[in-house]
Formats: sequence, structure tokens, C-alpha cells
Amino acid sequence: MAIDLNKMKSKLSSLQSKGGNNSFWKPQDGTQTIRILPTEDGDPFKSYFFHYNVGQNSGFLCPNKNHGEDCAVCNFAKSLYKEGDEGSIKMAKDLTARQRFFSPVLVRGEEEKGVRIWGFGKMAYQELLNLVLNPEYGDITDVESGTDLVIKYGKPAGASFPQTTITPRRRSSPLCDDAVGGPERCAELLENIPEFDSLFTRKTSQEIQSMLDEWLAGEDSAGEDV
Repeated sequence: MAIDLNKMKSKLSSLQSKGGNNSFWKPQDGTQTIRILPTEDGDPFKSYFFHYNVGQNSGFLCPNKNHGEDCAVCNFAKSLYKEGDEGSIKMAKDLTARQRFFSPVLVRGEEEKGVRIWGFGKMAYQELLNLVLNPEYGDITDVESGTDLVIKYGKPAGASFPQTTITPRRRSSPLCDDAVGGPERCAELLENIPEFDSLFTRKTSQEIQSMLDEWLAGEDSAGEDV
């Protein structure tokens, strides 16, 4: 019996998905097609709050917004708002926790990479909600009769930031046709949707206080004459 290449691809993608950043997907400039996968709880849109702009850190979970715990950055941002001057308010806005949304997706043309996690902002989230609530499309995540989404990503002329537009395909389609691997491949994909809470490192309130203190100390020293 010949080796089953689809199963081998699945095993490889399963290993890759455990490698941290390999499980995330970010659209590139241009147009790509994805399919949002169904989740067991019926909600494929997961929400988390992150703090950015604290030193060189690329972003970390806010313990207050996500878990109801004390957060030194939130406390500091509130104190800045109370100061009321323009510089303090600007810094407070930069430090305020921002909401991001995440969904498991299969990227068309890259199915061999398995399930990946797409992170997006509030505008894309609202667009997706309007789509899933549109009765003309039904359940866009349905394995047999869902809808692929065309993602157009890029920075329009004159814009400060890239923008995302989402267009549903006109026709429904199976998640996994014969070319992708059929029902067996679908079952493997759904079994390998990552646990969302395990995707991000959860820092303690004490760790975040230390990060903030170090950053503020660096900010103060940067303004001193040597």
C-alpha cells in the first residue's frame, strides 16, 4: 500500500502548530482566501486585551481586562488620565489595553500548514459579525456548506495604516474537498484547533509591575543629560 501523503502532511502540520508562532497567520499585502473553522463552543471569535508600548515588549495580556486581576499598567494609565495634560493623556492612550480578536482558519493554497490563528481588529470583527448574522450566508464555518472569505489587505494611498476588507465567496463549499483530503482531513483539522488560552503567555501582576518599573526607569534616564 502506498504511503498516504495527506496523512503525512497532517502529521507535519500538527508538529508545526505546536511551535508557537508557526500557528499564527497574518495576511500579506494583496488578496488571500481563508476559511474560518467551527469551534466546539460555537464561537469562532475569541477576544483578548493586550498592552503595548511598554519598552521593547511586543504586547502582553492585560490581567485586569482578561482575568479581573490587578494590572500595574492599567493603574498607571488611569493616573495619567487624572493628570489631565496633553502629554499624559497621550501616554495613557498608548498604554491602555487594546482588544484583539482571534479565529482558527484554513488558508486556501496553504492547507498543508494546517490550522492557523488569524488575529484581527475591531473593524474586521464587526464586518465578520455582520456576515455571520446575514441569513443569506448561514453558518459560514459549516464543514459541508460554509463559505470561504476573500481577504484583501494593504495600505491604501494616503492611509496611515493597512486596512482589511472581507468578501464572501458567492458559492458555498466544503471545508475539505477531495483535493484537500476529504472528510478524514477535516476531522484531523478540527481535532488540531489550538486551545486559545494556551496561545499567549500569561504574566503575573508582579511581573508586569517589574516590566513597568524598568520601562519607566529607562524613560527617566533617557531624558537626563550625560
